[in-house]
Amino acid sequence: MTPEKMQAIIEAALMVAGRPLNIAALQQLFPEDDRPSQSDLKMIISLLREAYQSAGIELVEVASGYRFQARAEYSPWLAKLWEERAPRYSRAFLETLSIIAYKQPITRAEIEEIRGVTVSSSIMKTLQEREWIRVLGYREVPGKPALYGTTKTFLDYFNLTSLTALPPLAEFKSLENQEAQLQVELALNESELGPSDSEHIPEETTIYA
Repeated sequence: MTPEKMQAIIEAALMVAGRPLNIAALQQLFPEDDRPSQSDLKMIISLLREAYQSAGIELVEVASGYRFQARAEYSPWLAKLWEERAPRYSRAFLETLSIIAYKQPITRAEIEEIRGVTVSSSIMKTLQEREWIRVLGYREVPGKPALYGTTKTFLDYFNLTSLTALPPLAEFKSLENQEAQLQVELALNESELGPSDSEHIPEETTIYA
C-alpha cells in the first residue's frame, strides 16, 4: 500500500468515526500483514495536521486519541447552526464541575464545604450521565463517602490530553473566572450533546455554620 493511500484511509477514518481514535484503533484499520507502525502513523498524523493548517477544521489530540474538529475561531458563525439549542448552565453546575476537576478525588461533602451550599443531586446526576465525572473510590472514614473525579470523556470534551493540561489555578482569580472559561468551552462544544439538562436543576440551599 502506498503512503498516500494509507494517509487517505487515516484521514477518512478520522472524519467519519464520530469519536477520537487512538494509534491502536488506527492500526486496526489495516490487515495485520500491512499494518503501519506507531511511528508511521504519527508521521501521517503530523502530515495531516500540516495539510489542514489553513483549513476551517483541524486535527487535534485529546485524551482518547485524535479527531477532526472545527477551529474555535469560527465558533461565532458555526454557533448560528444551533441557536435554538444554546446552553444555559447554572453557576452551581459550573462551580461543582470546576471544583471536581481541580480538587479530585473529592467527596460531595468536601465540595459542599468549598462552595458553602449543598450540592444538588440533579447536578451530580447530570455530570455522571454526561460521563464527565465518575466514582473513583471511597474514602476510608465512617460512612465511606464516594470520591469523585473527572473522566476521559471530560478531557475529550474540553480538548485536553490529560489533567496536567488544565490551566494552573493561579490563572484563575476566582470561581467566576473559572465559570467564564467553562462557559466558553461549553458553548463551543454543546452542539454535540444537545440541550443542557442543567437548565432544570433546582435551586440549592445555603449551608449555615
